[in-house]
Amino acid sequence: MSRLSIITPSQAQTTVESLYKDLERRIIASPPGLCPVDMAASFLKLCHAQTCGKCTPCRIGLAQLGNLLDDVLSGNADMDTLQLIEDTAQTIYDTADCAIGYEAANMVLKGVQGFRDDYIEHIQHNRCTATLNQPVPCVSQCPAHVDIPGYIALVNEGRYDDAVRLIRQDNPFVTTCAFICEHPCENRCRRNMLDDSVNIRGIKRFAADHISNDYVPALAEPTGKKVAVIGGGPGGLSAAYYLSIMGHKVTVFEQRDKLGGMLRYGIPSYRLPRERLDDEIKHILSTGIEVKTNISIGKDLPISKIQKQYDAIYIAIGAHIDKKIGIEGEDSNNVISAVEMLRAIGDGNYPDFKGKNIVVIGGGNVAMDVVRSSVRLGAEKVTCVYRRRQEDMTALEEEVEGAIAEGVVMATLKAPVRIEADENGNAVALWVKPQIISKVKGGRPSPANSKMDEERIPADLIIVSIGQGIESHEFEKAGIPVKRGNFEAMDLGGVGVSEGLFAGGDCVTGPATVIRAIAAGKVAAANIDEYLGFKHTIAHDVEIPKPKMRNQEPCGRVEMHERDPFERKCDFSCIEDGMTEEEMLQETSRCLRCDHYGYGVFKGGRLREW
Repeated sequence: MSRLSIITPSQAQTTVESLYKDLERRIIASPPGLCPVDMAASFLKLCHAQTCGKCTPCRIGLAQLGNLLDDVLSGNADMDTLQLIEDTAQTIYDTADCAIGYEAANMVLKGVQGFRDDYIEHIQHNRCTATLNQPVPCVSQCPAHVDIPGYIALVNEGRYDDAVRLIRQDNPFVTTCAFICEHPCENRCRRNMLDDSVNIRGIKRFAADHISNDYVPALAEPTGKKVAVIGGGPGGLSAAYYLSIMGHKVTVFEQRDKLGGMLRYGIPSYRLPRERLDDEIKHILSTGIEVKTNISIGKDLPISKIQKQYDAIYIAIGAHIDKKIGIEGEDSNNVISAVEMLRAIGDGNYPDFKGKNIVVIGGGNVAMDVVRSSVRLGAEKVTCVYRRRQEDMTALEEEVEGAIAEGVVMATLKAPVRIEADENGNAVALWVKPQIISKVKGGRPSPANSKMDEERIPADLIIVSIGQGIESHEFEKAGIPVKRGNFEAMDLGGVGVSEGLFAGGDCVTGPATVIRAIAAGKVAAANIDEYLGFKHTIAHDVEIPKPKMRNQEPCGRVEMHERDPFERKCDFSCIEDGMTEEEMLQETSRCLRCDHYGYGVFKGGRLREW
């Protein structure tokens, strides 16, 4: 008889593992609007099922904590119950033997602190503040609230022009977002319950690539009101587009020679082809928007003069100023900012990096744009220095993977210490201190100095990409409130120091995504219109196809194809290919039409106007 045997998973254990994966998918697809108390109770019961039962805090405490949460949900609790929940959870957290117990209790404590109002609403009024008519997940996750199920259905039927018209009701930058949007709409896609989220951005790209008639919406009767938009980026142009459709006379003031903002001066053409951006801007301007370029507000034209000439002002200047890293040698020659480099490329001035050793400091999307552009500019070696781990980078995962495929070296867990310069003041190397990953702070593991010696990374050019700020000085002198480098504005976009002054986008929130800037422009347009004494609506007359009854079997997600890394790294042509018609038909058919089926519909029906 053998002493040992190979242990294989039993059928029960295999089934449990399968159920775990099903549960993970359901959590991923969990839409906003769910009752947070109910969710907390469900998670607690799962944690209780995982306990070994050896210690009293887990075996008894978690069960009692679950009973208390059930009392809250069933209307059998009072305010003393809420205190008892906190006390019980704190006791379990302090005394449980293992992570299963104390982390389960900590989860309840976070909930009591984070959504206390929901607990009180249940206790005092026996109801939940979460809406019963939940929004469709993809629509609610899109900052601009685009009718995503609607345009997916239109694309499926080959009605590409109508799909683009529907998108433009809420987002005029259809093509731009089809190329570079971070697609938050896919994060909570309910399709995750079956297999994987729908490739929403890819479907939008297919529609944008196959439009046959670039329809210009009808304009409302002229109102006689004049609106100035300061900043020709995505946020400013979005506001100008909708205000112009509403009948107002809009003038856009842009500091640089061309419109586009960070779309032109921050995103390389291999991600967003310049001709496609130019076509999109041309469509937006076709609504009658006047443009004045090469004007620096405050220097060339005082804000006070604009206020006298216009009935309302929207400030959407974006974040175009680089931030300093604050290390010795930063002012050496051959040390530049990512903003400086990308701005030159946006103007068509491509630097020559042939044979050079390029070192880039940073780990965000801008840093990835810089390292990948450096490869295309002929650099012999490109190194990305980041003080955290690769998985902690704020850049999109596909951007990081793309950079690595093109030959970029990721020097992670290396904190810049100083820049070494030669006798002529030219930077020749970056000295870094190796890091060790440490305690979690702000949701990410923080780096700490290790005991290893400093390392020297040779460099012919060092590019700093650690964030951007806004040019607020001239606006601050005009009395616009600025806090920590950003304008202070209300949620509705109003600045408050002066009548008719609005601000939004990066200058208020700090550097964010393109779709968030577009959403801010949409909000500003609606509120400026109302401030001017009107209530125009942006509507569509597109008939949305009725949902089809399909057998929704699990099906793999269609991913976008990219050109071969060895080919694409040699030029600035677009790296991404669109879907084929066959791929589009399969991907659009994966949409579950949550606007019609399931728990979660458009509140009050489909939103045809705003």
